[in-house]
Amino acid sequence: MAKKIDRREFIKTGTLIGLGVMAGCSVKNRFDLIIKNGLVIDGTTAAMKPIDLGVRKDKIVAITDLADVSADKIIDAKGLIISPGFIDIHTHTDSELLANPRGESKIRQGVTTEVSGNCGSSPFPLNDDDSRKLYGNLKDRYGISKRWKTAEEFLSTIEKAHPSLNYASFTGHGDLRAFVIGKNDVQPTPAELEKMKQVLAETMEAGSLGLSTGLEYAPGSYAKTDEIIELAKVVAHYHGVYATHMRNEDDTVEEAIEEALEICRKSGASLEISHFKACNQSNWHKVDHMLEMIHTAHDRGLPVHADRYPYNAWGTGLSSFLPLWSRQGDTDDILNRLQNKNDLAKIKPYTESRGERIGGWDKVLISNCRIQENKIYEGKSILDCVEITGQEPFEFIRELLIAEQNRVGVIGFAMDENNLKKILASPLLMIGSDGIAVAPYGKLGKGKPHPRHYGTFPRVLGKYTREEKVFDLVTAVRKMTSMPAEKLGLKQRGYLKENYFADIVIFNPETVIDNATFTDPHQYPTGIEHVIVNGKLTIENGKHTDMFAGKVLRHSG
Repeated sequence: MAKKIDRREFIKTGTLIGLGVMAGCSVKNRFDLIIKNGLVIDGTTAAMKPIDLGVRKDKIVAITDLADVSADKIIDAKGLIISPGFIDIHTHTDSELLANPRGESKIRQGVTTEVSGNCGSSPFPLNDDDSRKLYGNLKDRYGISKRWKTAEEFLSTIEKAHPSLNYASFTGHGDLRAFVIGKNDVQPTPAELEKMKQVLAETMEAGSLGLSTGLEYAPGSYAKTDEIIELAKVVAHYHGVYATHMRNEDDTVEEAIEEALEICRKSGASLEISHFKACNQSNWHKVDHMLEMIHTAHDRGLPVHADRYPYNAWGTGLSSFLPLWSRQGDTDDILNRLQNKNDLAKIKPYTESRGERIGGWDKVLISNCRIQENKIYEGKSILDCVEITGQEPFEFIRELLIAEQNRVGVIGFAMDENNLKKILASPLLMIGSDGIAVAPYGKLGKGKPHPRHYGTFPRVLGKYTREEKVFDLVTAVRKMTSMPAEKLGLKQRGYLKENYFADIVIFNPETVIDNATFTDPHQYPTGIEHVIVNGKLTIENGKHTDMFAGKVLRHSG
């Protein structure tokens, strides 16, 4: 009489026989890597389940019971969660991966794919003059001797650097505009607009994910809505994404959302609203309506989503406290206005009003200075700084911008915690750090950057999932993996499925948490135990293995 076998044994045996035939070897198939005894969250809405993963080369080739199967490396994930690698849909990493391809602050969070070129800023396209200036800046700052102009040249440069994590990028509208018509407040001629569309198309054919705008920043802010619609039509043609740092995120934030939705409707491009928020206490009451606006649009068929980091403070440049008209042109133009009495008479009231709107200069923290003598201000509020110098806030800001050649980083505490939870909970919201791949050592270890550079994804898992219970683990993982993969069209990524790329994170759901703070940000998180990128174990027991298996992910729509 034939021996009866149960369903689990049947699945195990059938799968292993299939793998043995495929590989031309015995049933005791040998994998490069097996992850066993953990609970798998696969990126779908399915509940977590105990099952093993087998990896060969850069792909997941088996998801089944592999208890008795051999491999070059076996990870025992007992008590741990196995999930797809996190996809950071909103970052500003670019040349940092040339300075340090380990991608420390991101890979140690479980980020396996970094999506950059956001807020209208990308390292391409560049004209001869801007390429020369960037080359000089990178050589002075990081010792990097690389030069590029086009999207293809930049992406190839990243590829040759062999980073530890995958990399993809949008085309920044500000740089596109500067490339064609310069950095001043002018409107493109029909011929110039056609040139912008042509160059955008070239960047997308080279692999750009789409177009990003920074409509609060010069020179992108000088564009009218119709210009963005025409460019977004190019994005739609290539089935890309239009990602926008909207024209306003405080007093007229609802009007800015409507503009973004109009661009989506009229162009047909998929819309991603960056770091969705309402800044300054006078606007906190608007969040419910803001969410209603995007949910209603989505329900009516518009492809709209958004992202947000899990902090109540933004990070940007101190020059954002200057009026837009004064930010035209290059650095010398801006600094000349800060030394012109007639211009200062108009700049000062605007800057002071920005300080009042955020709630006072104690809400604005200096995060980064380049000059050694100004390092004393890092980690201090502007209110603290003026108590040290004895100056008025505006005069301190003006002199610091001049001394630092307009390169001062700031953090502003402008958002509400309850609103943050509402935003994170939205089914349309994904997680994006708005950060950069830095490190607590070397040339990337300077200043006091926003803690989101180090802590975004563990903070979502620890504080907002485990502690605050804003959503469950399955939902949290989806917001970090399959949702951004689907939005961006990243093929065979974002899920744990057979024949998908083996981008995998193994974390402890009981201990995972961020450790970076605003005053001491250069700290790795706790609880991210192992990270695998394209099948290669890159973080093992919380330590970098010096594996560099990342790939440049090019849009192929």
